[in-house]
Amino acid sequence: MIHEHPLAYLLGIEGIALLRAFTGEHDRAFVEARLAEVRRLLDDPSLTDAAVDVERVEVVDGYRAWAPTYDDGPNAAFEFEAPVLAEILDTIPPGVALDAACGTGRHTSLLAARGHRPIGVDASPDMLARARTRVPDARFVQGDLHRLPVRDASADLVVSGLALTHVRDLVPVVAEFARVLRPGGHLVITDVHPEHVARGSVPPVRDAEGRPGRLVAHRHTVGDHVRAALHAGLEVRRCEEPAPPAPPRPSGPPPSGPGPWDVWPWSLAPLVPKAAAAASAGVPALLALHHRRPTTPRPD
Repeated sequence: MIHEHPLAYLLGIEGIALLRAFTGEHDRAFVEARLAEVRRLLDDPSLTDAAVDVERVEVVDGYRAWAPTYDDGPNAAFEFEAPVLAEILDTIPPGVALDAACGTGRHTSLLAARGHRPIGVDASPDMLARARTRVPDARFVQGDLHRLPVRDASADLVVSGLALTHVRDLVPVVAEFARVLRPGGHLVITDVHPEHVARGSVPPVRDAEGRPGRLVAHRHTVGDHVRAALHAGLEVRRCEEPAPPAPPRPSGPPPSGPGPWDVWPWSLAPLVPKAAAAASAGVPALLALHHRRPTTPRPD
């Protein structure tokens, strides 16, 4: 169970902004404005009793609820992912491509369009049903990332997009990716950046009883990813951390309240726009990694 309190989140954002000011990024006027804003937040009755207790929802259950609308609304992570993923894939010739945690087939479709022979694997039957409709010529198999239903050394490329935050331990999963790669094969991973996970970038869903929930998410550092790849005998070829542009200056009065729980924390930032901008300045939104399985084993 997670206790989500919008006031706690807002005070945390103010705290990050003040820490950045403490190291010289902002001046005295900024600090005094933040402290005054903290006092205002503490006195805001709309925040006092707005907390909710949120269930942790497992992946299959969560994506069952999310599948019907997964591709409908705007998703900022897709926007950050698309250009860097295309740039990496442009360097990889077509072959057998495994889309690991393929979801609704977003990447499967991209791989097929680039001439790959894609295989999509996902634990969610609901997401797979949508993927089969989206990419009818691809092969889709229900399976777990820890035990991929694919033979050893049978794929030229493995792509895993926006999925590994749901995995507790990266090491066995990345080792499984390495197992199915042919020598010289490529692994491309994208995921929500750990700094964004730390700031609340975890998808909201409702559980089977309709209670507020967040998909199970784990914060993996860049070092966690690199160590898992090296442990699996992979070469690290590229690491990118695209950051969003600075937000536009707010116009008009701030919102009158925190908004409903299922749009936190995105509805909270406009309540403290200057602190939110300072706290997020330069913070990457996405992590993208390109690994390769060596053509010859590494010496021990």
